[in-house]
Amino acid sequence: MDRRAIHQPARPTFSELFTPKLVTVLREGYTSEHFKADAIAGLTVAIVALPLSMAIAIASGVTPERGLYTSIIGGFLVSALGGSRFQIGGPAGAFIVLVAATVARVGVDGLLLATMMAGIFLLAIGYLRLGTYIKFIPYPVTVGFTAGIAIIIFSGQIVELFGLKLAGKEPGPLVPKLMAIGEAAGTINLAATFVAVLTILAIALMKRWRPKWPAMLIAIGLASLVVALFSLPAETIGTRFGGIPRSLQMPAFPPISFARVIDVLPDAIAFALLGAIESLLSAVVADGMTGRRHRSNCELVAQGFANIASALFGGICTTGTIARTATNVRAGAHGSVSGMIHSAILLSLILVAAPLASYIPLAALAGVLAVVCWNMFEKQAFLTLLRASRGDALVLLATFLIVIFRDLTEGIVVGFTLGSILFIDRMAKSIAVEADPSLVQEDVADQASAYDASEASDADTVVYRISGAFFFGAASTVGAVLDRIADQRRNFILDCSAVPFFDSTAANVIEGAAHKARRAGVRFIISGASPQTRRMLINHGVKRPLVTYAASIRDARAQLKGKPETD
Repeated sequence: MDRRAIHQPARPTFSELFTPKLVTVLREGYTSEHFKADAIAGLTVAIVALPLSMAIAIASGVTPERGLYTSIIGGFLVSALGGSRFQIGGPAGAFIVLVAATVARVGVDGLLLATMMAGIFLLAIGYLRLGTYIKFIPYPVTVGFTAGIAIIIFSGQIVELFGLKLAGKEPGPLVPKLMAIGEAAGTINLAATFVAVLTILAIALMKRWRPKWPAMLIAIGLASLVVALFSLPAETIGTRFGGIPRSLQMPAFPPISFARVIDVLPDAIAFALLGAIESLLSAVVADGMTGRRHRSNCELVAQGFANIASALFGGICTTGTIARTATNVRAGAHGSVSGMIHSAILLSLILVAAPLASYIPLAALAGVLAVVCWNMFEKQAFLTLLRASRGDALVLLATFLIVIFRDLTEGIVVGFTLGSILFIDRMAKSIAVEADPSLVQEDVADQASAYDASEASDADTVVYRISGAFFFGAASTVGAVLDRIADQRRNFILDCSAVPFFDSTAANVIEGAAHKARRAGVRFIISGASPQTRRMLINHGVKRPLVTYAASIRDARAQLKGKPETD
């Protein structure tokens, strides 16, 4: 048997790919100690999620309770059905820009329909097992679009941070928005500004001196208390929205028609794309913190069901949230039950303490989002990529600037395209075609003897070796070399033992070199090709009488000496 044959692992079964991690956790044996750990972690995450869910909903152009519905319904299903033990689902800051634009264009009903459609798309992506490919987004792209989103979200909070009164509706694009804010600078509300600064300072000081305390919730409570006690003229959830309901909304479908589906289709695609990227990135972060491995396609299926259910109950887009997932891990969660408990606690708070939400100042929630934006902008990673290489810097800045000044989806597409071109260029430069005797491979059946350098080439034979992935990006480089050497001597041995991958373009290049060698009367032998490579070449006509094949250079020389060939 050829020892070089690659033994492929057995294809995972459907149950192995799509069994929720909750089932895995329960199969392992779930004890009262595990439940205690999950309960503490769930409470911790709920305390963090409470102000964030409302703040993200308001920034997205919808009422605060819709953010809570998303964390309760969507978050529960993400934990119950997901492929990550520690994933916490809910509304995410990354969606603010897209959701706000969708609400402004098609209203809340259109948003709910787009969210349901995004859920269906996520189900399809998961069941088609495409989750693995979504994780191939280049790192500079993720850093760039996250930083761009942070800038856009912060710009959208300036009005609330300073209590400004705009002359008209707040523009969506960044430059017109900043111009409108500049024109309204004279309407600054000092009370709102004080509340925002108080919130930000309280969060920063508690993160520094009491990092285990729920800084955001305490800061919101402090700001609300100050506004109520001193009757500060700062707008609150109660004055703008009339508070939040003390119950869940009954499930209902939004208005659906063919024209409406076509209208919101681009929004649904954007929601699905960003939701897949954000949730899988969050799951990878959790894996890095715990040493576990998530099931990407199962996670996407859970995200799909969660978005459909969230929209039915009046919620907005659901995805895995990196900050809350990391909080869950740091709080000592054992498994998926903690995320379900987090949702149950949020539901309990709505049922019991909803009237208290009326006292929360909007400037305080804007302060919370300002801190979130500061944390979202990965400053060290951004600077590192700028210094890493010109290619990485180009991908980063292109994504960042397009997200800020054009569109989030365009930023991701352009960044991914540039990253792919950069990868192709680097792979193409990594391939080498050389005559180096020290690289000649021995027959795998004869591992012992050392190679005699004098065997590499002689007066009649030239031996060359290709090293690296041979694909369309490297075809012109390799083809130019082969054209020069394929007719230099009577015998030409091309060693492919160091080629891990051949594509159709590469096979076409080899075919052209083989035809040229045959016309020049040169005998062409390919050595060391893997079974997959040989199959690719033969399918493209690289076979007798153009070439013969050998297991190694030694076997190729044996062919030239008239010994039996190893075709």
